[in-house]
Amino acid sequence: MADVTYYVALPFARDDDGPAAREGTECTSAHAAIMRAEALSRSEGHIGAVAFSRSGDPMLGEFSDAVLLRAFGEVPNDLSGL
Repeated sequence: MADVTYYVALPFARDDDGPAAREGTECTSAHAAIMRAEALSRSEGHIGAVAFSRSGDPMLGEFSDAVLLRAFGEVPNDLSGL
């Protein structure tokens, strides 16, 4: 199977240790993920959001590292866990 690229908007809320990721939203394109992340960053209870993409083969479960498309508001400095 060919590689597939997923686009995701991921909001963050504050917890005792700082920004914490909440449930992400899969989007249809990079532009849609960026627009959704911007809206999520302004939603009540969220302190920021990121839009990222990730490519790979879902049949094999092998994916490359996430690529940050855009960040809004307060998000962690280290996003390597995306």
